[in-house]
Amino acid sequence: MSGADILNYVNAEILVLIPVLIIVGQTLKQIPKMKNWIIPIVLAIFGIIIAAVIMEDVVGGVIQGILAAGMAVYVHQLTIQTTRKKKEDMKEK
Repeated sequence: MSGADILNYVNAEILVLIPVLIIVGQTLKQIPKMKNWIIPIVLAIFGIIIAAVIMEDVVGGVIQGILAAGMAVYVHQLTIQTTRKKKEDMKEK
């Protein structure tokens, strides 16, 4: 299942949450004592809370918040992996 497939399950009003979570994640990464493994957990919790408020539905908010956090982490990892691979390919030339 690709990111595009997962995106089909995210409600339109929650799509704005994905870039917000990416920014929050990048901000958390700048905190020296913040461990990398904690960031996705914080993003999930933050995403659930904000999605529940937006949707005015706790159950739907939990599902949409997790999906939005997952997409934010997916986009971040995709960026890292493609950037790293591009640098590795440039070194090989």
